[in-house]
Amino acid sequence: MRQFSIKASKIALLSAALFASQAALAAATPAAPKGFEKATFAAGCFWCVESAFEGLPGVTSVLSGYTGGQSKDPTYEQTSEGNTGHAEAVEIVFDPKIVTYAKLLDIFWANTDPTDLNKQFCDRGSQYRSAVFSHNPEQAALAAASKAKWQIDPRFAGKTIHTELNIAGDFYAAEEYHQDYAARNPIRYKYYRSGCGRDKQLKKVWGSAPAGH
Repeated sequence: MRQFSIKASKIALLSAALFASQAALAAATPAAPKGFEKATFAAGCFWCVESAFEGLPGVTSVLSGYTGGQSKDPTYEQTSEGNTGHAEAVEIVFDPKIVTYAKLLDIFWANTDPTDLNKQFCDRGSQYRSAVFSHNPEQAALAAASKAKWQIDPRFAGKTIHTELNIAGDFYAAEEYHQDYAARNPIRYKYYRSGCGRDKQLKKVWGSAPAGH
């Protein structure tokens, strides 16, 4: 435990340095309302990631969209082709006085297969990659420490955690029909989720049903 604490401290310092060096290169996203923060995660199909966080106490909004690429104002069709560099992701606005970023990270990890490289479940391509996009040095440090913890977890022995750790840049909202998809299209959503094998694989990876609210 002491060895991990030392490693975590080093990771925190490296993460802060990484954030400082890259923040100037990343386009700024609109600030969250005063007293609130943003969290951005990619874990395959954004319909499923969105549903994992919606309704969680302290979370005021969950927006499906695209981030991590070079193209401006990408469309779903362009992103699906895998040529924009963007990943399907969700941008969360939350109240840190009610829910911590560490809690959001826990939910993220429980809803991704971190050993999948440039894919998640039935969806293939870098647009479905697993990634955390940090909005400040504290988030970056927490994300790095959590990834390091899972990398040495026995369940991942001999495997690589492919989840990317990036600095948050421009986030583009997906088309309206993608927003709140699970709530607005429950039958289609359940059919897709079941057919994609998401819950079956998550239980295989984590040993339990995917975490959420």
